Amino acid sequence: MKLSKGWLATLVILFVIITDQVVKIWVKTHMYLGESHTITSWFQIYFVENNGMAFGMELGSKLFLTLFRIAAVGVLLWIIYRLSKHPETKKGFLACVALITAGAAGNIFDSVFYGLIFNNPLPPQIAEFMPAEGGYAPMLYGKVVDMLYFPLFSFYWPDWVPFVGGEYFLFFQPIFNIADSAITVGMIIMILFYSKHIAIPQSENAGEQPNK
Repeated sequence: MKLSKGWLATLVILFVIITDQVVKIWVKTHMYLGESHTITSWFQIYFVENNGMAFGMELGSKLFLTLFRIAAVGVLLWIIYRLSKHPETKKGFLACVALITAGAAGNIFDSVFYGLIFNNPLPPQIAEFMPAEGGYAPMLYGKVVDMLYFPLFSFYWPDWVPFVGGEYFLFFQPIFNIADSAITVGMIIMILFYSKHIAIPQSENAGEQPNK
């Protein structure tokens, strides 16, 4: 059975959001804040939380960031709807937009609901789901859960290097989540393979001149 563009976008969004939330809830209810598990020398599950956007960035107030995410997802869903109805839209391009939308939506769940449904105890205590005493923050003020950490390599800069000589350098420092990954992957593939398609298609009659 041939999958329609609309169903493709829907399945991509649902898969990313569900996977992202399952992993986040598992980490939140099985690890204490700051705990890490080494998988390989270059990959760790490292539980941190942040108030910011992708990769732990802190930009603006928490309320503004949450409302901005909600508005952005609304716009992206509208774009997906428009793209899915246009016959010239490539499925790969639509999948990229769906990945970006799902990533933005995944972090919205944390911000909107996690403050209500989890407490936030001090380590080494682990957070409780739906605690009797209530959550740690009001709606829209929850923290985003991150856990994917890839310290691929590190070194000390030579002393002769200006400004950073003698300092320790670690790549890759940010800790992120599956939602962040979806946004990044979607944007990279879009830029590399679909840069000519980055435009909202016009309706079939958009170019026609009105009858006089």
